[in-house]
Amino acid sequence: MFYNESRQNIGGIRMDTIDFASIKKKKKYTVVSLFAGAGGLDLGFENKGFKVIWANDIDKDACATHRKWSKAEVVLGDIGKIDLDSIPESDVITGGFPCQGFSLAGPRKLDDKRNTLYKHFVSLVEKNQPYIFVAENVKGILTLGDGSILEAIIEDFTDKGIGYNVFPTLVNAADYGVPQDRWRVIMLGIRKDLNIDKYDFPKPLKKKINLKKALENIPEPRSADICQGAYSSRYMSRNRKRDWNQVSYTIPAMSKQVALHPSSPDMVKVGEDLWEFGTDGTTRRLSWQEAAAIQTFPPSMIFEGNLTSKYKQIGNAVPVKLGEVVAKDIKLILDGYFGQMIISKMGS
Repeated sequence: MFYNESRQNIGGIRMDTIDFASIKKKKKYTVVSLFAGAGGLDLGFENKGFKVIWANDIDKDACATHRKWSKAEVVLGDIGKIDLDSIPESDVITGGFPCQGFSLAGPRKLDDKRNTLYKHFVSLVEKNQPYIFVAENVKGILTLGDGSILEAIIEDFTDKGIGYNVFPTLVNAADYGVPQDRWRVIMLGIRKDLNIDKYDFPKPLKKKINLKKALENIPEPRSADICQGAYSSRYMSRNRKRDWNQVSYTIPAMSKQVALHPSSPDMVKVGEDLWEFGTDGTTRRLSWQEAAAIQTFPPSMIFEGNLTSKYKQIGNAVPVKLGEVVAKDIKLILDGYFGQMIISKMGS
């Protein structure tokens, strides 16, 4: 079966022949979320009609933040120490497993123990056999070990139990309504009995959202809401300023590395890997509220913890709008699958 790029048919079945309204009334798809953080991906799924029933993270503040908005059972702790039998079955399992070991920004070690955390994800998928899983990671995973790490991860999923067809796609969140350049690998795993052997990620939107639009309703922040830490040599090694008519640089998890607000004066290059701040205005980093808006969290979102923790939760998250794109596509696949089952039963 081929999941068409146009989203008009699945495996030869016209989507307009399926009574999606009836399917929606009968089925609200459930999600279990690993490495959930504050819940950017989960919010995206909730916004598209899914129900997140269980979520886990090792970060205390992130779990507290998640509980503020969700009705899921949010479990604090190391996923490697949680009994898999205690995790409920679900239609979808998601997880942005820790990516420090895969990142292009730091040293990439094949034996980094954080690179094996995804195996707990694999174990849960193998045990609970969701229809679909979603794994998110940084761009660096594509080239780690000359691609051998990604191949090994895909192999783990394709060889377990019923097995899954796994479709990794490199996407820039800026192409999907997120006002920042943020390259990530989205791996969609579709259980083989759904008979989908080809999948194309949705096409980019025609128009990008710039910083002016993203920040238009964000009030001027208090000094206490902006990281005031010293600017390191690493920070000053490249330009950190984007203009109002552009998208932001990637929102990082480390508060001291957060980019400058677009009202700051332009930075000036003074040497190889060396920049200086402009002098015709006030230079400041983005506040945590502005960073959250760029990550497309709703303005009402409450983040627990101190300032450093808030930046960390925001920077580690999957942008909500990107989560919505993924969720919308998965809902189409599942609606098509159950619609096909209904048509098959009617014909038998």
